[in-house]
Order: sequence, then structure tokens, then C-alpha cells
Amino acid sequence: MGNGTSIGRVRGLGSSHHGAHHWLASRLSAVGNLVLIPFLMVSLALMPTHDFATVHAWAAKPIPSTALVLIMINTFYHARLGVQVMLEDYVHEESGKVAVWLLVNTLPLAGAAYGIISVIRIALGSA
Repeated sequence: MGNGTSIGRVRGLGSSHHGAHHWLASRLSAVGNLVLIPFLMVSLALMPTHDFATVHAWAAKPIPSTALVLIMINTFYHARLGVQVMLEDYVHEESGKVAVWLLVNTLPLAGAAYGIISVIRIALGSA
């Protein structure tokens, strides 16, 4: 039935051909995190003090603020991909899927938007 035969694909039981893109996107966002997160950790570790004024001044500079925005985008996207895989594996009821997919698509977007707006406000000096 669903083992890759032509009738299995007609019935919707075969491959949907979307797994390769999802796998590649997950790996590329993981590589992005491997570059961005150590930059953040090293930058914070090299600060003379960790008070509000020092961190605020650091985050207002162009390179750190750009890196922070990229971290927001990449981390929330990577998390969304991971939660999507988990939900596809474990949520089987149709009524539950609608609510869960709504949360999976809106919460990471809202979190990333909030973080990006916060970094932009700091970088532009209005915070």
C-alpha cells in the first residue's frame, strides 16, 4: 500500500517529497547557530562588566546588533522546524492539529518579532 508503489502514491500513502527540504533547512539553521551563538557567548565573556549600561552599549553597535537579529531569526526558525517534526510524529487527531499548527506558526514568529524590534530599538537609541 504505502511502500512506494504507484497505487500507494495515488492514495497519498507514499513519499510527499518534502522531507529533503526540511532536513536541509534544519541542518543549515543548526550550522548558523553554531556560528552565531559562540560569537554571542565570546562577546559577552569579553566584556569588562555585565551591567546594563555596558551590555546596552555593546548591543547598540552595528555588528553585535546585526548578529543579535540574525540569532533571533535563526534560532526561532530552527526551533519551529524541530517542534514541527515532533508534532507531525505525535499529534494524530485532526481537531488537535489545527490548534497546534496555529501555535507552531505564530509563537516563533511573535517571539522573533519581539526580539528583533527590541534589538532595533536599542540600536537606534530609543530604548
